[in-house]
Amino acid sequence: MSTTRTRRAALMAATVTAALVLAACGDAGSGHESGHSSPSSSAASHNAQDVSFAQGMIPHHRQALEMAELAADRASSAEVKDLAARIEKAQDPEIETMSGWLKSWGEETPGMEHNAHSGMPGMPGMMDGAEMTKLEKASGDAFDALFLKLMVEHHEGAVDMAETEKAKGKYRPATAMADDIVTAQTAEIEEMDKLLGDG
Repeated sequence: MSTTRTRRAALMAATVTAALVLAACGDAGSGHESGHSSPSSSAASHNAQDVSFAQGMIPHHRQALEMAELAADRASSAEVKDLAARIEKAQDPEIETMSGWLKSWGEETPGMEHNAHSGMPGMPGMMDGAEMTKLEKASGDAFDALFLKLMVEHHEGAVDMAETEKAKGKYRPATAMADDIVTAQTAEIEEMDKLLGDG
């Protein structure tokens, strides 16, 4: 009697073990299909477009920040100064966030050598060194008009980049940020167009 019970217990234990092994294999298989065996799903679901978006938008944002910082002591319009401050407040944290994504993905983060004067050929809306120098030398009403003109172009470029990310990106936080960029910067473009019209 005791032998039968022992066999039954052993059989049940073997069945449970087999079930657990199969379940573990199933989990490993699903992780393998996504290209990552890590239990963290947050870093798993990104693609080349997400990497390209972050690596491109970081220097793009940095140039916008450099342009915005110039407004503090060169702009004459309170509206332009306010807009510049809002641009800094929005884009600086986004740079930090995107840098964190790239680090977690094991991808290169653009260095500070990608600054306003280096120029980024082929990147939509980026100012070249001559345009940035001209902006730095301007002041008062002339600065306001040039800042608004250049920043409209810069924002339009960022919106184009964000639209591409929304269409082709896979990483949800990145596509969500892209959506926020489209919404916020489209509204700021409209605001700047009105200020240019008023001028």
